[in-house]
Formats: sequence, structure tokens, C-alpha cells
Amino acid sequence: MALSKLNKKKTKNVQIKNQKISIGLVNPKNPVNVASILRAAGCYGVASVFYTGQRYRFAKDFNADTKAFHKTIPTIGVDNLRDVIPQHASVVAVELVEGATPLPSFEHPENAFYLLGPEDGSIGEDILSWCDHVVYVPTYSCMNLAATANVLLYDRLAKSDYVSGDALIRQSRDTNNKAKIN
Repeated sequence: MALSKLNKKKTKNVQIKNQKISIGLVNPKNPVNVASILRAAGCYGVASVFYTGQRYRFAKDFNADTKAFHKTIPTIGVDNLRDVIPQHASVVAVELVEGATPLPSFEHPENAFYLLGPEDGSIGEDILSWCDHVVYVPTYSCMNLAATANVLLYDRLAKSDYVSGDALIRQSRDTNNKAKIN
């Protein structure tokens, strides 16, 4: 159905095209950042989130995921992210490391497993060695973990053939937002 017809019908349920995206977090420290990543994951169609380390496990009951995506997106603690690479996925590390590809010039693989490092460290060379790609967000300073995930996922969406229009806006916005541009 054409999007113009979809907008005229004021359809309630518009979905972003099924994505083949998973995220791996290397020893995340801050539960608020993980909750923010889960919100981004829900907004951008991420299938699952994996994490290593104990720090998040100890703090995960502190919940800042106000859209409750933690209830619909599997968030799984693992010992080794390499063991949970989704089938046929390209592994893409996002890290400020010399030799990495700038995100604006990166072409996202259709099936991606994005790895993000800890807030107070970096993805180690032992992990970077088995990644298919390493990208970085060109900034004047390092970004917060959740901000990095949002920029990465938005970049993927912006470079894709995405659905747009008023029906998607109505579905996506907060229930208190009824604003229109006439």
C-alpha cells in the first residue's frame, strides 16, 4: 500500500521495516545508559541486546527505560560476545581507535551486530581483532555510551529506505503530543 494511501486511512500501526540488528555492550557501567540504549533499541528496531561483565547485572534493577522496551527486547548477560554473534551478522565495533572508519562514510551491513565499549574504557584489541568493521563517530570529545548508540542507530536509519509520514509520527510520539503543522 502506498504511503500516501496509508496516511489518508490514518492507519494506527506503522512499523519500521524489520531490522537485523543486535547490540553487544562490553562491560557497561551505568544502568541509566543501558536503559537509554534499550529505549533507542526499541525506537530503531533492534532485535536483542547482549552485555558482558557484572557491573550492569548488579545495577539493572534501577530502571530508566520509560517505554519499557526491556520487556520486549531480550537483554541478555553473557560471558563472551563472540559466542552470541547472530547468524550471518557482520560485527561492527564502535570505538575511538586509530584506523577506524568515520561513521558518516560507513555503509551499514544489512545484518549487523554492533559492539559498544564501556563508559570508562575502550573495546580491547582482543575483541577488535575479530570484528569485521570498526567505526567511530567524529566528534571533538568522546560521547556518552547511550548517545553513541543513538547516533549509530540514527545513522543506520538515515542511510536506509525508511518509512516516513504522519501515520508513523502518530504511532511513535508520546501520548501527550497531539501537535500538528497546518
